[in-house]
Amino acid sequence: MLSAKDNLREVLKPDGHPDRFVNSYEFMKVAFGPNILGNPMPTYGQLNVVNSWGVTYSYPEGTPGPFPLDTPDVVLIDDIEDWKEKLKAPPTEYPDELWEVSQGMMDAIDGDKAFKACFVAPGLFEQVHAFMGITEALVAYMTNEDEMADMLKYLTEWELAVAEQLCSHLHPDAILHHDDWGSEQNSFLRPEMFEEYFVDHYKQIYKYYHEHGVEVIVHHSDSYCANLIDYMIEMGIDIWQGCMRSNNVPELVDKYKGQITFMGNIDNKQVDFDGWTVEDCEKAALLAVEGMEPNSYIPSITQGGPGSVYPGTYMELIKAVDKYNAERFGHSVADIEAARDELQILF
Repeated sequence: MLSAKDNLREVLKPDGHPDRFVNSYEFMKVAFGPNILGNPMPTYGQLNVVNSWGVTYSYPEGTPGPFPLDTPDVVLIDDIEDWKEKLKAPPTEYPDELWEVSQGMMDAIDGDKAFKACFVAPGLFEQVHAFMGITEALVAYMTNEDEMADMLKYLTEWELAVAEQLCSHLHPDAILHHDDWGSEQNSFLRPEMFEEYFVDHYKQIYKYYHEHGVEVIVHHSDSYCANLIDYMIEMGIDIWQGCMRSNNVPELVDKYKGQITFMGNIDNKQVDFDGWTVEDCEKAALLAVEGMEPNSYIPSITQGGPGSVYPGTYMELIKAVDKYNAERFGHSVADIEAARDELQILF
């Protein structure tokens, strides 16, 4: 039986021979670099935490995660024409004590069974709307093209500096990169506008990672992005994580098999709610695997990391897919579990 890591490699190949479905995030474990460890973010229930960019985040009780505030009293950029005066990138030279913590996380990963991944978030699109608010950002893409283009160039240069630090210190073989590009029903930008603003920048970023030891780029966008797949491939994305059911995932797999892998097809709303049951998870898992093949496809919760909002649902999904893999491909659950590193729960 293949290790979870090697099975993922077979899933990615155009002519690969995986011996089971890759099960959610089992193929990778995430370590936080100083770009994350040194960036203040609120924990559950905390309000008004200012991060290293000067953006104010809150994580109120009863919400699924932290979100940037854009009220007039705290918004970082209130006039796009003045962005250069307001926006100051954090340093990308990090203290040794943070690198030591990050290296300890990397060393704890069994590299024979799992990819050692660094985490990068937020991405370019999310950074921009964190600075100025989502509505103002979407308007500015239409009204202030030069300023938005210049700001994205500035952010890309900073991301590339972070990439250089992560690759030279931690040597990851995978990257989990967040940047939500749409809602459940559509992308936030028209494909032509998305191409104009983002494709070349992400080509630079992901090319750097690929040329400096990173084998697998996992890009998270839990949304509808079926209209952006060709651009994802051009950018160098290996796995689109977060593809919601609204994308018609089976159709995308048939169309793009061997060019990019689709990870998702289990929306959080199917299983991740107050009062969820084991049966809910089993039903969602079976719906995601029945009629599918393991090539270029990973059944997974759409959330951007191993875990769930309501504790327990992620592990029940894992159990359900393990059971299906054992029955369909002739493995034992014990062998499947032995072929992967200890599962990670980040959320």
